[in-house]
This record gives sequence, structure tokens and C-alpha cells, in this order.
Amino acid sequence: MIEFKLPSLGSDMDQGKLLEWLVKPGDTVKRGQVVAIVDTSKAAIDVEIWQEGKVHELLLQPGETVPVGTPIATLLQPGEAPPPPGARPAAAPPERKRVSPAARKRAEELGVDLAALAGSGPEGAVTIEDVEKAARKPAEAALDRNAAMRAAIAAAMSRSKREIPHYYLWETIPVGAAEAWLARENQGRPVTERLLLGVLQLKAVALALEKFPELNGFYRQGAFEPGSAIHIGVAISIRQGGLIAPAIHDVDKKPLPELMRDLTDLVKRARAGSLRSSELSDPTVTVTNLGDQGTEAVLGVIYPPQVALIGFGRVVERPWAEAGDLKPMHVVTASLSADHRVTDGHRGALFLSRLGELLQHPAEL
Repeated sequence: MIEFKLPSLGSDMDQGKLLEWLVKPGDTVKRGQVVAIVDTSKAAIDVEIWQEGKVHELLLQPGETVPVGTPIATLLQPGEAPPPPGARPAAAPPERKRVSPAARKRAEELGVDLAALAGSGPEGAVTIEDVEKAARKPAEAALDRNAAMRAAIAAAMSRSKREIPHYYLWETIPVGAAEAWLARENQGRPVTERLLLGVLQLKAVALALEKFPELNGFYRQGAFEPGSAIHIGVAISIRQGGLIAPAIHDVDKKPLPELMRDLTDLVKRARAGSLRSSELSDPTVTVTNLGDQGTEAVLGVIYPPQVALIGFGRVVERPWAEAGDLKPMHVVTASLSADHRVTDGHRGALFLSRLGELLQHPAEL
């Protein structure tokens, strides 16, 4: 029998609240199938399963909150017989919800469904405060969520600055050739299918990482662990406040039109709160792009256990010397925040140089 545990969806997640099961006992599940929806401090996430088998028992009920790593379901492996009646699996189901009499009475007064509440009291008991919090107006609940998101981000970034010896480099890159190439490529394309400079930047980062794989991966248990692929986490600002960085998978292998579609879809789903667990747990490196509304440069904080973050500021016009002539040129500042335990400034500088070369030859992307 296999235990399916609540997965970690990032270093800033320590618990999750089950919103809905999408499977039931007896259902056969396959790798990559979405089986549940879990609420984190940042969003409601579609949780995928990475084992095959038949659902034997659901150990968690909607509305309950448990720590990361808690068994939430059991699976029978292909060909495995169910245990005899009355036998208990190694992971026991949660105990009956604890509710104080005062909290139960208050829930009746406010019309709050106790089954949907996660208790914050001793041993998970539901308190009056839990009941009254659930009864607040949606706007107040949204404020609570935003506060939780900011707290989660702060915890992850504090850990990053405490544990990771950052170093920072930046390079100014002319993008006139890239903009001209984009203008030609977008001629005749529908507005919804036009390529943006941001997608060129993502592809250039991925191709540069092929030559500098030590910037793509994780630092775990005192050693560097290379990423098995190039899954770029894209920093996306959420309209209600906060930041999330889900991954686009295999960026180096995708043609630009497909990558543009993936980026558009990812941003849309991130802001609608419809992401998959693998999109949050898989990033091997993160890219943040401030866009037209941002500053000229960004020196980001690495998202642990990743070892690098690449940033792009807004495109600006600057005097540029080329072949002895001085002329106006659109440029962008690309930055690298990297982990000194894994790389040094020399390798980081070579990476930025390669990134600049690729962006100045967009046809190679």
C-alpha cells in the first residue's frame, strides 16, 4: 500500500487546507492526474499524484488543514489486494474534529459549517475565534489571505538571505536587433499570437543555462543538485497582492510560439488561482521581469533551494557606442543573483555574457 502525502509546493509552504477531492475510493489514478485541490497561503492549487494505483482510502476531509508531509490518502498498487476488513493502514485517518461547546454554539448563531473549518486550538480544536473568522465578510477574508501570503514570502526571503551567500552581477544589453526581429516576426500575426520580448528573454536564459548548468538546480543537504531539466519559474504579481513563481517546463526545448502560449496561459491561471502543484514544486531557476512599469534593474533574492535568479529591468533608451559611432539604443539591464556556495563571479559573468549574445541574435532562439 502506498501513502499519498501532502506535497510541499515551495519552501514557504508548511501546511495546506484540503478544499476538494477529485477522486473517490476505488478510482484508478495515473501519474500526473489532478486528484485534489489544496489551499495554500498563496493560491488554491490543483495537486497531482505521481504514483499509479487504485484509491483505497481518503484520510483527509475537505476543510481540514494538515502539515506538509502528512498522509492524506492511501493507494493500492496495481495488482495489490485490499487489506482484510477491519485492518488499519499504517496511516490512520484523522480523529473526529474537536469543537468546544462555546464554538459550536457560536457556529450555529453565525451559520458557519464546522466541517469546513480547520481548528487553531490545542490538538486542532476549533475555537470561537476560528468560527468568527470564517464568518467575516469576503473582503476581510481576502485581507487575511494577503497577510498570510506576505508572511509566507517574508519567511522564504528571510531564510534565503540568512542561508544563501548571495553575489550579484548585472549587464546592459542592447535589444534593438531583438525588437526589429520581433516586429518582422509579428507582421501578419493576430494580436493574441504575437511574440513579446519577455519570451525571447526566457528562451535566451534557458539556452544560456545549457552551458552553465551549475546555475540551474538546488542546494540541498550541503551539496549542489543539478536540475534534471530547465524548468523556469516566472515571477508573477497577483492582482490581489503578493507574488508567485510557477514554472514553465522544458523552456530550452520549446519553440518561441509554444513558449509564448505557455507564458500567457501561466499568467492567466496564476492570477485566477488555477495552478498545478508541479508548476510550483518544479522550478529549477527563477526569472523576474519588471516590464514597462518597473525600474531599470532588479537585484532579486534567490528562492531556496534554488541557486540563482535572473532579473530583467524595463527597456530604456540610452546613448550607445557602436563601431565608432554614438547613437540612441534601446537597452535592458539583465542581472544575476547567485549562490556563492555553488558558483563564483567569473562563471556568473560568463553566463551574463552568453545571455547578452543570445538576445542580440534572436534568430538563433
